[in-house]
Amino acid sequence: MTSGTELTPHVPRTPARRAGAPRTRWSRRRGVLSLFGGAAAFGMAVAALAPLGSALAVAQERPVEVVSLWADARSDAQALSTETGQAAVTLDRSGFEVYVAPKPTPTPTPTPTSDPSGEEAGSARAEPVRYSGGGSSSDWLAAAGIPESDWGYVDYIVSRESGWNPNATNASSGACGLVQAYPCSKVPGSGYDPVDNLSWANGYAVGRYGSWADAHAFWTANHWW
Repeated sequence: MTSGTELTPHVPRTPARRAGAPRTRWSRRRGVLSLFGGAAAFGMAVAALAPLGSALAVAQERPVEVVSLWADARSDAQALSTETGQAAVTLDRSGFEVYVAPKPTPTPTPTPTSDPSGEEAGSARAEPVRYSGGGSSSDWLAAAGIPESDWGYVDYIVSRESGWNPNATNASSGACGLVQAYPCSKVPGSGYDPVDNLSWANGYAVGRYGSWADAHAFWTANHWW
């Protein structure tokens, strides 16, 4: 039989560090190297970023310039002439045309003129010529071609229509003359001429009623004819 010590493997023991002995010099050297390495990296980063910061500061201080297309083209032309030693190039604008819309021609305002055939002539025609020739009723009856046998009937009607006034006019209807012809314009010649008025009345009495006697009978019954 073996003892218990013979069955347990032998493990060598590390000698314990004596109290007060200094630590291994490799850990302190590593700390110093790490410190110097960090400082060197920071310095390289600052050196690399310094030009970029300066460029950004200059860009912020420089004002923004607005350049038009014409100014840009002109500067390019001057730069080209300076480089080639030629005179400055003058830009040719003869190929451009400016179109200006013409103003519309104003419409002339018509000047009113007196037209004899217009209102003045119409007012002149609307105002008939009044009768001023004189004469008697018998003269007018004879000149109108009315037989003397009918003069009594004619006198009855004309006396009540106009009182033998050749210029008599109905204010409401416009009937005119001895027999008050309506409208006045239907009388050939002039409605105010007694002979023209009676000539028209003779044809009206015979044509409408058949005779002056029948026209007289209608007038007495109706007070108009």
